[in-house]
Amino acid sequence: MFVLPVHYTVAMADMIEQLRALVVQSAETAKVMGVDFVPMYRSGVLGLGEKEFGTDSVEADSTVPSVEPVGVVETPVVPSQRAASPASPGSWASKAVAAKPAVIAKGASKVADQGSLPPKAAAVVASWQPTVSGEIAGKRTREESQAAMEALRKRYEADAPHKHFKTDHHSIVWGEGDIKARLMFVGEAPGEEEDKAGRPFVGRSGQLLDKMIAGMGLHREQVYIANVLKTRPPNNATPTTTESDLCAPYLLEQISIISPLVIVTLGLPAVKVLLRTDANMGTLRGKWASLLLPDGRKVPVMPTYHPAYVLRSYTDEVRGKVWADLKMAMEGMAGPK
Repeated sequence: MFVLPVHYTVAMADMIEQLRALVVQSAETAKVMGVDFVPMYRSGVLGLGEKEFGTDSVEADSTVPSVEPVGVVETPVVPSQRAASPASPGSWASKAVAAKPAVIAKGASKVADQGSLPPKAAAVVASWQPTVSGEIAGKRTREESQAAMEALRKRYEADAPHKHFKTDHHSIVWGEGDIKARLMFVGEAPGEEEDKAGRPFVGRSGQLLDKMIAGMGLHREQVYIANVLKTRPPNNATPTTTESDLCAPYLLEQISIISPLVIVTLGLPAVKVLLRTDANMGTLRGKWASLLLPDGRKVPVMPTYHPAYVLRSYTDEVRGKVWADLKMAMEGMAGPK
């Protein structure tokens, strides 16, 4: 009868115990999130740790005192209510009216009036005009939407707003997914892996986001994913107000082309750009907000934590909050498109 050496037996016992712990943790996660998205590297089973995997840039809650966020509402703006309407004071297009690009441009120039942009950068933002009115944008065919998105990317590459700030990039990470998606995710900026691949959310945070999307009963190809910044900041730094404001018009136009039923913002920087608020994430998440596009249409927004923050704060409480936000987003997506 063959007997394994003691050290082999101990090693196997340790491996079994680690696998058992992983199964238990996965089951607990499934209860909280509705999907098992436990990263394998956290279990130690694969011999991989934080050093090998790390995380993308992590957003913690802002320390800025809470203020009443602009445009935040307690109930979702359902698709039937997303017709063009005047914006609330302080929003992106405070005087915007559908089919009046000249007036909309004045609304966009409000960003430049904040005094945070250098002259050349302010000119990029102030000169922005939507490609078409909200009424026309909402009726585009899939082919027309794809053509509009390609034209917008060329416009971005020609304007190159990232030339006005420091960036450590090798590629432009534009965005990807279904051009007519019901759901759109918006993050802050590409990380190292995204910069290498030229695709958004493909690193550790992206793997977690994929599992979150799966938990919603969707595939990555069925949603659209983009960031505020299209180029990687040095050392994955959090985008500055100037950087975000320079890139915001292109993001808003992306949203206009996609025409999603719901936007889920990932992390505080993305929320700040779309809602023009200084409120912290604890105040914003779990509540519906309304984004008024420069073309006059409203889109419901559900803020939640960035996947990188979830990886760093991997608790039942944080995962439960994110899953609650995603469930609300799913409810807001109900209805035809």
